[in-house]
Amino acid sequence: MQLVSSPRSTTAPLASTVIHRLRLGSAFQRGQMKFRIGTGTFDMLQTNEYVDYSGEGMKFELNVAGGCQELSCELYNKSIQDACRAGEVDEGMDLFAQMGALGFRPSSLSLACLIESLESCGRLLEAEAVFVELIGSGARPRTRVYNALLRGFLKKGQKGVADKLLKNMEDLSVKKNKESYEILLNYYVLSGRLNDTWALIAQMKAAGLPLNSFVYGKVIGIYRDNGMWKKAVGIVSELRDMGISLDKWIYNSIIDTFGKYGELGEALEVFEKMRQEGVRPDIVTWNSLIRWHCKAGELDKALELFSEMQEQGLYPDPKIFINIISRLGEQGKWGLIEKIFDSMNGRGHQKSGAIYAILVDIYGQYGKYQDAEECVAALISEGLQPSVSVYCVLANAYAQQGLCEQTVKVLQLMERSGMEPNLITLNVLINAFGIAGRYLAAESVYQHIKETGISPDVVTYGTLMKAYMRAKKFHKVPEVYLEMESAGCTPDRRAREMLQTALMHLRRTG
Repeated sequence: MQLVSSPRSTTAPLASTVIHRLRLGSAFQRGQMKFRIGTGTFDMLQTNEYVDYSGEGMKFELNVAGGCQELSCELYNKSIQDACRAGEVDEGMDLFAQMGALGFRPSSLSLACLIESLESCGRLLEAEAVFVELIGSGARPRTRVYNALLRGFLKKGQKGVADKLLKNMEDLSVKKNKESYEILLNYYVLSGRLNDTWALIAQMKAAGLPLNSFVYGKVIGIYRDNGMWKKAVGIVSELRDMGISLDKWIYNSIIDTFGKYGELGEALEVFEKMRQEGVRPDIVTWNSLIRWHCKAGELDKALELFSEMQEQGLYPDPKIFINIISRLGEQGKWGLIEKIFDSMNGRGHQKSGAIYAILVDIYGQYGKYQDAEECVAALISEGLQPSVSVYCVLANAYAQQGLCEQTVKVLQLMERSGMEPNLITLNVLINAFGIAGRYLAAESVYQHIKETGISPDVVTYGTLMKAYMRAKKFHKVPEVYLEMESAGCTPDRRAREMLQTALMHLRRTG
């Protein structure tokens, strides 16, 4: 029997559904009837009375008696929502396109599900397009939909677009919830916008939202980053006076504040107090202590903390491990690194240990993995299939050494394995060329980012500015800064500092 779609019908509601997949040339038998799919890949939804097929731009039902009907609008919407919940955003978008071709209008819930799924995958332009359709349908989006887009825009540093979204939210009388405020707060703190942070906190109080440890942790962070570390520490006394117990968020913020300003003794005192009060340190706590001890040159204490962290069942962040490798490498203590690896393997972390072993070889004097291809092959031979994050860590390790060709090779290997280099990996590549003084190559990566339709973020612009600064091409720095602002990205504190330094050099040279 040949499968041919017939006029649309909404009869025969589906009872119970089981999903299967039929591929090209596969066959399916139901009772005495056999079907073979000649082209495409089809999903089979089997119900009590119907067998439903979908694929290659059409969806239809096949009645056991031989009738054939297209899927209803209701079932399309359900399929989109199910696909989004399962993380199959491409499938959801395919169904969305099919609905449009058939003249069906997706429900507001389906559109909301697509927006949230697209944002979680970083596909912000598509999410924005679906949002426009949602608004065009006359629907009033929920706060969670606005939050998804707000998070995405601010993550990209597109403050101007985010402000327009907030204005639309206000025009439609959609109220911000706790998550909305926390998204904005996180952005203001990371951008060093002290006045905006306090204004937002005042809005939260006016809206009757309680200020929790997350909020106070962010306040401590912005004080710390603006050089007001004593005020940051003073927040603790304020919290105690209000009867608010200190939790992990607060402790981590205070420890990081002390560490950043070289008050390591105080940081360790807070760390001990944290444990005495039964608050379990997490990987953020340990990483902060290790990082600042490494930076202060107190390597012995950093190694002691590193060992103790593993005894607590936590495994080190590769970035922290790079700090330790760098310090030990500077002192030529490669034998000590081997002992650390033996200890890590003894705790049953052999597979993850392979990553760190390779990082050591990249940083070391042995030259064993100076070739990225050998490096990735070694990981695979250890039974560890590199993920996007592993490729990023390796690319960053090569970049920090100024090994540009190997950084590029890591990204090529990543593409070859079927993974798309994302903005983070491309930013790493700009950084690698910048460290090596190859500002023209860094510039070409930046142009590639724009040509492929990826929106540069604050990190992209800042890294390119840093590449120009290293190459003493100070006249290029203001140009990038203006591009950043024109793109709707709000420059962070580091970008503003580089701009001032570049302008100062330009004034001196006339």
